[in-house]
Amino acid sequence: MTTSTPDNPAPLVFVLEDEPDIARLICANLAEYGFRCEHLRTGRDLLARARGLSPDLCIVDLGLPDMDGMQVVRQLQDGTPCAVLILTGRNDVTDRVLGLELGADDYIVKPFEPRELVARVRSILRRYQRSAAPETSGEPGIASFSGWEFDSNRHTLTAPDGREIGLSAAEAGLLATLLRRPNKILSREQLLGERDVDPFDRSIDVRISRLRRKLDDDPHNPKLIKTVYGAGYLFATQVGWR
Repeated sequence: MTTSTPDNPAPLVFVLEDEPDIARLICANLAEYGFRCEHLRTGRDLLARARGLSPDLCIVDLGLPDMDGMQVVRQLQDGTPCAVLILTGRNDVTDRVLGLELGADDYIVKPFEPRELVARVRSILRRYQRSAAPETSGEPGIASFSGWEFDSNRHTLTAPDGREIGLSAAEAGLLATLLRRPNKILSREQLLGERDVDPFDRSIDVRISRLRRKLDDDPHNPKLIKTVYGAGYLFATQVGWR
């Protein structure tokens, strides 16, 4: 159960779903576990609302009456980055990978088990909160490595030439995990968090690919994020925190 106080309100979840029965089911189950929910029917409504309220997580249905759900995910990450769970009736690997490429944290396919959806939401938010907060109280939140800087509070990268590069919630969480354990092999399970990893789950590979591009790390001969075949990934440089 998620608890809240005046100083620490329960996470706010936007549910973008044009089918009222499905939306009510999602909101009722999330409310039962202490989440605050708001149901929106169109992509434009959600994007406008997100600019004012900054939700902790958006559940985005891909089949919408006014715009494609992928556009919503892209615009969320460009304008008001937050955690995103894709809800889709499209049981197509290409759609799932594209959603992850655009910055979504996870996806779930209709029909779904409501308790699984709640578990996915909680898992995403735990990863997000860990990435935004130092591991121990008083630990600094800015990492320096190979001329780069990562601000774990603002979810931004600063390149050696001074360019500021935005990261999605998923990318920031993944980078924070790698930076806190440099020069150690991390498995896909460790990088994803609590969720068991399906052997065909490509979400981590997609995010690693996106991070490499943003870090100017040659995907054919990466110097920073190295693939350890059969084991996971390794961040191969020294990291300092302040």
